[in-house]
Amino acid sequence: MFKGPVAQTDAPPTIGGMSRPPPPPRATPSAATPPGAAPANPPTATAPTGIPAADPSAIPLAASLVPAFGLALAAAVSLGLARFSYALLLPPMAADLGWNWFTGGAMNTANAAGYLLGALLAPRALARFDARALLLGGGLAAALLLALHGAVRHDTAIAALRLLTGMGSAASFVSGGLLAARLAAQSGHAGLLLGLYYGGTGLGVVASALLVPLAVDAPAHWPAAWVALGAAALAATLATALTTRRLAGAPGAAGTGARRERLRWAPLGFALAAYLLFGLGYIGYMSFVIALLRGQGLSEGLRTAFYVLLGAGVVASSWLWAGLLQRARAGGAMALLNGLLALATLLPVLSAHPLAVFASGALFGAVFLSVVASTTALVRRNLPTSLWPAGIAAFTVVFAAGQIAGPTLVGWLADGPGGLPLGFICSAAALALGSLLALRQKPLQQP
Repeated sequence: MFKGPVAQTDAPPTIGGMSRPPPPPRATPSAATPPGAAPANPPTATAPTGIPAADPSAIPLAASLVPAFGLALAAAVSLGLARFSYALLLPPMAADLGWNWFTGGAMNTANAAGYLLGALLAPRALARFDARALLLGGGLAAALLLALHGAVRHDTAIAALRLLTGMGSAASFVSGGLLAARLAAQSGHAGLLLGLYYGGTGLGVVASALLVPLAVDAPAHWPAAWVALGAAALAATLATALTTRRLAGAPGAAGTGARRERLRWAPLGFALAAYLLFGLGYIGYMSFVIALLRGQGLSEGLRTAFYVLLGAGVVASSWLWAGLLQRARAGGAMALLNGLLALATLLPVLSAHPLAVFASGALFGAVFLSVVASTTALVRRNLPTSLWPAGIAAFTVVFAAGQIAGPTLVGWLADGPGGLPLGFICSAAALALGSLLALRQKPLQQP
């Protein structure tokens, strides 16, 4: 079966259109940085990000764990608190503000759109500012914006805050990825340290699950939960600042003047289509699953435990699928993972029994981050290094399209006679179709 973290995996995971910075490859030419993506760090004098690649023995592992944990807290803020906490707050906000599910989904669409915009702007910002400064600035902005959610009640204002929060989250997450790559290159323990960084998203999911029920004891009290999330994000960002001082001064995007080549999308067409459907399907689950469970009568305590379990699965996912992704060359890995997500999405519709619900949360959390990892595996194993940026950018675009459309589409379906179960069935169908399409993706011949 699948083994734990691998020191050097060929498939650095991605999320939200962001590439997880890969561990230092054995010896490959450098590539330009795609929008919102951190490139590989080959063992040359200067990595493509402009961050000097150090001797792997330069920094002992023990000395790297503290800043790695600080970076994990930044990931907890940028995705766990700023994006995935919304599923917990959607039911009380909808009840208090009179939203239908379409409006509730549109709010997460705004957040996904802001995240994409921030990711596309990140390379320019990193060319001008210190990566750690941008990391902390994005985290502080996200903390303030989260707290401001509790001060407004108008739909337009809430949507604007969701969009701006997405932009701040992207700035923090992309910068954190660059710093995590630098730290991994210096320590020589890439699998462990990068796993810690991206597993931080799960820490944010767990923190959200514990904070929101404490702050919301009636539908009208949801503003307090946003303030609590903002306070938690502020505390985590301050902890990041204290634990990452030795990472200050890391340039962000030097060397981006490398010439980019044009990519023909057609040879990767099946994988791109599958990834579009993944973006559409996964975000529907992550936006509405708590609302579905609440409507099925699951108690608040069990809903909290469900989300904690989902977050724990996210923490573990970086290591669970390392072996599969290291071997992936065609679309098989993406097909398997999309299929598992389709099953996880259907489980709470087929049965409201706590065992089915908890199996769904554990499986979904342990899988969904790794679907995006499979796209980077395809790019790295099937395209020349000069086309990596264009390949990752292509997957970024289609993922964003699915992620932006997904919440609104599921909300629109849920407002109809079939309710939320119909929305989940359609999300599962999209994931299943993505699995079938991914199976059609064959390895490309190197030019």
